[in-house]
Amino acid sequence: MLPLKDNVPTRTFPIVTVGLIAANILVWIWEFTGTSVDHDVFLYGYYPCTLNHDCVTTIVPPDRLPWYEGAFTSMFMHGSWVHIGGNMLFLWIFGNNVEDSMGRVRFFLWYIAAGLAAAATQTFVTLEFADRAGASIPNVGASGAIAGVLGAYFVLLPQASVLTAFIFFFIFFQEIPAVLFLGLWFVFQLWEGGFSIVQPQAGGGVAFFAHIGGFVFGLVTVRLVAVRRPLRPAW
Repeated sequence: MLPLKDNVPTRTFPIVTVGLIAANILVWIWEFTGTSVDHDVFLYGYYPCTLNHDCVTTIVPPDRLPWYEGAFTSMFMHGSWVHIGGNMLFLWIFGNNVEDSMGRVRFFLWYIAAGLAAAATQTFVTLEFADRAGASIPNVGASGAIAGVLGAYFVLLPQASVLTAFIFFFIFFQEIPAVLFLGLWFVFQLWEGGFSIVQPQAGGGVAFFAHIGGFVFGLVTVRLVAVRRPLRPAW
């Protein structure tokens, strides 16, 4: 399932959402120009193992950023075109309405907090269940913070609809309730996250528990931060 657009307008232009998208794109351009993407990910990514000081030295470079810096820089880095493309699409569709409910400054600070909560969740699970090599893999991507946006949208706009592309042997388009789309997305994260604990290699490098942690953060905090209701769906 690929979301294409929702049916909820905004009161004002979503400057912060657009700014976050622009920042991620600029960092991605920096990543794939000059040195390789892998080089930048290994230097500026976030390593869970740095919290318990038990990294595999043959994997983790000695000149990496400390964890408290990597936790921020990793939020704006990506590993591939598909990675950044999917994340920015989700942020554009769902972020503007969440920003509209919070205001610009609150939304920006809350977005960063969602990313940190997502990283903390993934770190806890990784250090509890993964081996040293698994904890020494760099984490990058905006998906944890964006998962927080999805959790907030789920609470704020249960009556919204999302135009969705279903891709099987062919492609067809269908408008479905946002709660159904986001609910299925969250269930998939739970399923894949649980499976990757049993068989870590099955995770395919995706930080599913960052998604889960971010989404739950959005669910439980949005009412505390939002200052107004989003506009009603246009149809």
